[in-house]
Amino acid sequence: MKKWLKYFLIFFAGIIILISVRFYFNVRDRHPGYSVDIAVKNHEPNILKVGFSAVRITPEIYDTWTDVNKDARYIRKDGDTFEDGNGNGRFDPVYIAGFHNKRPATGIHDELWARTMVVDDGRSRIAITSIDAIGFGNDDILDTKKMISEKAGITYSVITSTHTHEAPDLLGLWGNSYLKSGVNKDYLQFVKTQTAKSIDEAASRIRPARLKMAINPEDAVVLVKDTRDPVVYDAGLRMIQAIDTASEKTLGVLVSWADHPETLWSDNLLISSDFPHYVRQGVEKGIYAGDSLIKEGLGGVAVYINGAVGGLMCTHPSLEVKDAFTGQVYKEPSFEKARAQGEYLAYLALMALDTSDYFVGEAAIALRAKTINLNFKNPIFRLGAFLGVLDRGMTGWMKVRSELAAFSIGPAHFVTVPGEIYPEIINGGIEAPGGQDFELDPVEVPPIRSRMNGDFNFVVGLANDMVGYIIPKSQWDEEASFTYGRDSSPYGEINSLGPETAPTIHRELSKLLDELYSK
Repeated sequence: MKKWLKYFLIFFAGIIILISVRFYFNVRDRHPGYSVDIAVKNHEPNILKVGFSAVRITPEIYDTWTDVNKDARYIRKDGDTFEDGNGNGRFDPVYIAGFHNKRPATGIHDELWARTMVVDDGRSRIAITSIDAIGFGNDDILDTKKMISEKAGITYSVITSTHTHEAPDLLGLWGNSYLKSGVNKDYLQFVKTQTAKSIDEAASRIRPARLKMAINPEDAVVLVKDTRDPVVYDAGLRMIQAIDTASEKTLGVLVSWADHPETLWSDNLLISSDFPHYVRQGVEKGIYAGDSLIKEGLGGVAVYINGAVGGLMCTHPSLEVKDAFTGQVYKEPSFEKARAQGEYLAYLALMALDTSDYFVGEAAIALRAKTINLNFKNPIFRLGAFLGVLDRGMTGWMKVRSELAAFSIGPAHFVTVPGEIYPEIINGGIEAPGGQDFELDPVEVPPIRSRMNGDFNFVVGLANDMVGYIIPKSQWDEEASFTYGRDSSPYGEINSLGPETAPTIHRELSKLLDELYSK
């Protein structure tokens, strides 16, 4: 063998080894051996204690930029320029997650938050934390949970994302290119620290409280559009108000609804929590038309959690939003449109609580939570993980760790879902349309909410993970011919782990609910 060929083969083998090591490092399990398997059986009701907190997770925007051609993409060859706010001679962008990459923020419109409600029945303590982010991966959530103080006494914590498309990238998919992560590691660490702090603070503030519960099942449907057939909504607003039994003051309110917070759409360059900002502000401080008070707020801390947003639930630019108090109609994406939407949601929530006479003074917590493994089939996600763009560890060959939970706080029952689940899996209405990729009848039946025994049944989406869309297998549609007469594949599959995700989650959630309700 010629020397040059020998050296070439050695060099080539070295390169392969280095690439393999790098790939292995990128997909290594971040929490080897970790598994949660918690069962807390229902018991005699007890006096409840509840605490709330709100901790800022707003990023610092050091450098701003000028979008010359108004395409919401920072591209230097287009003439876009940046202002070096920190004087280090380079552009330090804060990439906004959602829609497309190359979208650095130019400023802050409203604060981002980690907001927490802690409920304690004297035996167990549940924390529900909502952060203003497009999503938070399971590896990062486990890092965060390890930072929670033992003094907080948390039996189980749920960390969910509002799914705003106007907050910094925490997943890695929206950087300067498809091959470069958009996550700022310092900011990511800040979010972890502040989220753990939010849970600690809420736990330190628990007070004896009674819970007031309410639901508005359908009035909010005018604010959301299902952009993918079949048209199925999860439009109900569900609320829990915690009232201090001594002072009669509101400690906080949990508000649950299902819609993508992307009303501002893709050209917005300001950091924002989108319409949840106005929901929380309205519930806490009241709703005004100019200087006129429309509805008084309740005070305390409002926590907004998202529900079944797959399908795809959004306030699309084609959907008009009418300001319920001025009559002004908004169609084009804007902060005024987000405000009108959020304030009407807050109004519906406040009115439902006003008219509710459903009080819970004593209750018990029951809980079933479990780690699961999901098949990692999406080739784009796989490539992103191998390259380190998507910072996601694997527990086995093309398997990722995730988590599910089912729990009850008296008559309020919850299931947590690690992504954007389609409403038909939750409420029913799965179809098996012609052109489907798998010729089978609906798999994810019966619907999850039909298996829940509470008077108020909450579905918490994007909880303790973010795995993308959770699509009924009988509606999976990547290959021609396409369903519902389309001439191309619908949106959704490209941002899903794969067609087995929904059957697996439905099956495992059903088991958890059976175990939760077993004697």
